[in-house]
Amino acid sequence: MSQLTTPFWIAGSPATGVDELDVISPHDGRSAGRTTLATAEQVEAAVAAAAAVREEFAATPAHVRAGALDHVSRRLAERAEEVARLITAESGKPLKWARAEVARAVSTFRWGAEEARRWSGTLQRLDTDPAASGRMALVRRSPRGPVLGIAPFNFPLNLVAHKVAPAVAVGAPIVLKPAPATPLSALLLGEILAETDLPAGSWSVLPVTNEVAAELVRDPRLPVVSFTGSVPVGWSIRDSAPRKHVTLELGGNAAVVVAPDYADDDALTWAASRIATFAMYQAGQSCISVQRVFVHREVAQPLTERIVEAVGKLVTGEPEDDATDVGPLIDEHAARRVESWVDEAVAGGARVLTGGRRNGSTYEPTVLTGVPADAKVSCEEVFGPVAVIDVVDSVDEAFARVNDSRFGLQAGVFTRDLQLAFRAARELEVGGVVIGDVPSYRADQMPYGGLKDSGVGREGVRSAMEDLTEERVLVLTGIAV
Repeated sequence: MSQLTTPFWIAGSPATGVDELDVISPHDGRSAGRTTLATAEQVEAAVAAAAAVREEFAATPAHVRAGALDHVSRRLAERAEEVARLITAESGKPLKWARAEVARAVSTFRWGAEEARRWSGTLQRLDTDPAASGRMALVRRSPRGPVLGIAPFNFPLNLVAHKVAPAVAVGAPIVLKPAPATPLSALLLGEILAETDLPAGSWSVLPVTNEVAAELVRDPRLPVVSFTGSVPVGWSIRDSAPRKHVTLELGGNAAVVVAPDYADDDALTWAASRIATFAMYQAGQSCISVQRVFVHREVAQPLTERIVEAVGKLVTGEPEDDATDVGPLIDEHAARRVESWVDEAVAGGARVLTGGRRNGSTYEPTVLTGVPADAKVSCEEVFGPVAVIDVVDSVDEAFARVNDSRFGLQAGVFTRDLQLAFRAARELEVGGVVIGDVPSYRADQMPYGGLKDSGVGREGVRSAMEDLTEERVLVLTGIAV
């Protein structure tokens, strides 16, 4: 085995398998590194270790779990540039966005440490009725059991962090499956986790095939599955494990509404800049990338002009270049799919305002208008650098168009009207509404997740900790309250 082969992690110890996995840069096809796939025996060892340590890990003192998470946060900060360049190498993500991802992961683990220290439960007095005099309930949350975490390629570090940090914070063993296209960042995270004093078996990082992952989903020793990825795979997981606790973050076709009160030059310039940037960042490969823009007719022309101008200024090029804003998609197959969807929309009458061309695995930042409502770029998740602008005649129409989707993750509303902001929160069928900005805003401590086909359950460290646990009640009797 080559000395350059990165090990994976079984129960906190490094290991190598038999079949090599060469990780290819989507930008230029060069090798970004290599690891190996875990064998069936190695997968069994990881799962058995997680099951065996279940009670021990749940009983670990809070300071041990918090201290480990603090260590991970600190070490990621110390190795930030190294980690960012690894993310760029394996995913093609521009270096500026890779650095931002590392900074978010540092924050995610720090939040995990802080929440682990606050994880205490609540007291509830029961003597509200005469029959319960002298009784009090202590309500605490306990881990449901070992977790299978399945992470996607688009945020190969921070979305792994959103699986690992909450699990460690509550004392739930986790077996993590990174995306086959981008496993190296997760394996580096394993290297840092191995520096902690967490008990053996409390975590494993296993590159495995999707077929092996399906077997893990069915394994009764992993009663919790936390999945981030595509809609068909996510719901198939839930269907195949109906008795398990399954959380799904499945993406969407995020919408922006620009209200008529957002009309002055500064406001329109801000909105255009944010829409342009966050429709195209990550090459559109973000669950909350701006895809649908519903702009009121009163501000449609000046806003559209500003969006097209802002998109035209985005730099597409070498991911390692600090000036690059938009890099390649994860592979050429993904770029060809985006190309075919745009071509379909144009054939149906859509007009390309900028972009619209593919070069290998890179697709130009593209803005479309006049798109048929049933075109894939409008009603499905593009997961590419494409934004669709639709002109509407009222906020009522805009909100109806936002809701006319099988997805419901987040939405953005550019308005200064406080009443409209609260109305948006009431009426929009999404997990989160962002006022005065794009739906792409996410703070790693806030609840994050969607409705409808966008999934079930919530990420965000505290919310995920609650998802990984269940309430247990201890009733104390014969005490003076």
